[in-house]
Amino acid sequence: MKEKWDAAYRKIVNAWCMYDWGSSAFSTTIESAVLPVYFGMISEGYLAPNVATAYWGWGNSLALLLTALLAPILGSIADYTASKKKYLAIFATIGIAATALMFFLNTGDWLMAIVLFFFGSVGLGSSYVFYDALLPHVAKPEDIDYVSAKGYALGYLGGGLLLALNILFIMKLTANNLGYRLSFLSVAIWWAIFTIPLMRHVPEPPASTEGIAEGTHPVRAGFQRVAQTFRHIRRYSELFKFLVAFWLYNDGIGTIIKMAVKYGDELGISALDLIGALLATQFVGIPFSLAFGKFSKKVGTKRSIMIGLAWYALITVGGYFMSKGWHFWVLAIAVGMVQGGTQALSRSLFGAMAPKYRSAEFFGFYDISSKFAGIVGPALFAILSLAFGQSRFGILAIGLFFLGGIYLLTLVDEEKGMRVAEEENRRMEAKLAAGA
Repeated sequence: MKEKWDAAYRKIVNAWCMYDWGSSAFSTTIESAVLPVYFGMISEGYLAPNVATAYWGWGNSLALLLTALLAPILGSIADYTASKKKYLAIFATIGIAATALMFFLNTGDWLMAIVLFFFGSVGLGSSYVFYDALLPHVAKPEDIDYVSAKGYALGYLGGGLLLALNILFIMKLTANNLGYRLSFLSVAIWWAIFTIPLMRHVPEPPASTEGIAEGTHPVRAGFQRVAQTFRHIRRYSELFKFLVAFWLYNDGIGTIIKMAVKYGDELGISALDLIGALLATQFVGIPFSLAFGKFSKKVGTKRSIMIGLAWYALITVGGYFMSKGWHFWVLAIAVGMVQGGTQALSRSLFGAMAPKYRSAEFFGFYDISSKFAGIVGPALFAILSLAFGQSRFGILAIGLFFLGGIYLLTLVDEEKGMRVAEEENRRMEAKLAAGA
């Protein structure tokens, strides 16, 4: 029986991780590597380079703003109606459709590129609210760091393999930008295919209706639940402090992911250097993400995150002085060493401090923190780019987000936060058992 249960557990965990494998192709090819370069190509002659960088930054910020506003309400509705997988599928479909339509982008279509990127980003970011919310239900408490890290590692591998294929497209199919456009279409197909295992094999967690009158409309219930969470936020004080820290340092991480290639393009680094270095980041990230999952068991989850953030701060200093293609390669590899690990451990630490029976609601707040973080960084990049005529000061300013995040993390008592979540979990389990 135990062997069968272990096999079923592994099947569910692997199915959950495959969504990272599939959806990460959008993060690598669309957000980070190929579309920023292609945007520079199709906007050339229509926008000045620093204006193109600014517009790209504003597009990122607006997409993140909408996702942030939707996240907590949608998360609460999903908890109330037991529909995390349903909402994940809806927003994944929006993102996949927008990505597929990028195949039709060509010279001069810079505005349509921003519009499609906007909907693709909203689809991806909103789907992650529900994907992340499934983590506490999928993983055993003692496995949550490793399962989260495994998701990121498989995301690096899946996104990296497709990016390698897309580089071949770009190198071989040069007529009418066909290689670039096929790359976008391949992301949509890849993302769609690897969403299927989660939809088939991951169970939908039970509904959480506590504190909501029977028969309440789901949208009304969603707003009521968010209001309840705000009223009771003091009970989850350590979780709230972590969210503030996460807001700050994830701003830096998100900005580097979204703006690094556009920054390198502005400096005149070749497209193949930019895309190739991002591919190296993907494959470096695989072992280092898994290593962070194991390293956290030795030094602690919070301390592991802080080590990664200190490394990031050093990277921003190097980015200020970057001028050659090999500089970009070195910094991209350095990012790969900590990017997946810090994000995976942040997700698992939050999951360990959040009550799992209201996971979509709480991960909605996690996502709102994540997305508001992503608004400030690209916007700051855009402002400094326009103010100084180039973006070096933007990359240097991002280092302050990492240093501030380290300080705020020192104020978080993660053990106390986990105890509060476990008490709530036991209370809900007893209530569900009594109802049964």
